[in-house]
Amino acid sequence: MDGLAKGLAVIKAFAREHTGMTLSQIAAQVAMPAATARRCLLTLQELGYVTCHGRQFMLRPKVLELGAAYLESMDIERLTQTHLEALARETGDSAALTVLDGSDIVYVARASVRTLLRLEAHVGSRFPAYATSMGRVLLGGLSRERLAAYLDTQTFVALTSQTTTDAGKLRRLIDDCRRVGFCAVEDELAYGVVAVAVPVLDHHHRVVAALNSSSHSRRMSKAKLVRERLGMLQQASRDISLELSRVPGLALSAQT
Repeated sequence: MDGLAKGLAVIKAFAREHTGMTLSQIAAQVAMPAATARRCLLTLQELGYVTCHGRQFMLRPKVLELGAAYLESMDIERLTQTHLEALARETGDSAALTVLDGSDIVYVARASVRTLLRLEAHVGSRFPAYATSMGRVLLGGLSRERLAAYLDTQTFVALTSQTTTDAGKLRRLIDDCRRVGFCAVEDELAYGVVAVAVPVLDHHHRVVAALNSSSHSRRMSKAKLVRERLGMLQQASRDISLELSRVPGLALSAQT
């Protein structure tokens, strides 16, 4: 089990800004002795998840099988893509579905007819929950005790000058999301990104996912986004919630 955890940590060390790394860089990234990191890399290389060019290690496409297993087992894309594509066409922007994984949101489905200039998400993308509309909706679905534990232990980094990093203010914003049934953010995750999100519920009315519509803040203000798209999102959420009621495993796997 310990070896598996270390191997997964090595895989997760790679990111857009770390597509290729040396052994010493990987060891530093995962806080692991170089000898241990080397054994993990050799095993991952033998299994086909990692390759090496000179001193640089890189992931191989086979790692996509790990995420695909989750998506295929839940059949999320087939159940939600029609609704997301309809939202994207109607708004001329993007729509996405995410779940909560630890302190991050993870994209499990997405449709877009427009590319944001500074931030382009895709299935598998992860972002800190506290700085996103979908994240705050998902955090609002946690029990009071689990939300308190999250706020007490999470480090809140300012991603822009507009990012809310005060735990007390975040608690109030999340409580507001829970009360009104939606959340909107502007320029908090990245400059230019404005989004509104609503919860997706299972058959027990538990929050298991979040659905959003996003745009560029130079094109549309947060208030206008809410005014024009909240109703569309709420209807799409009801439709998707009905679809996902056929996937009881999602409610269990989405709990963190």
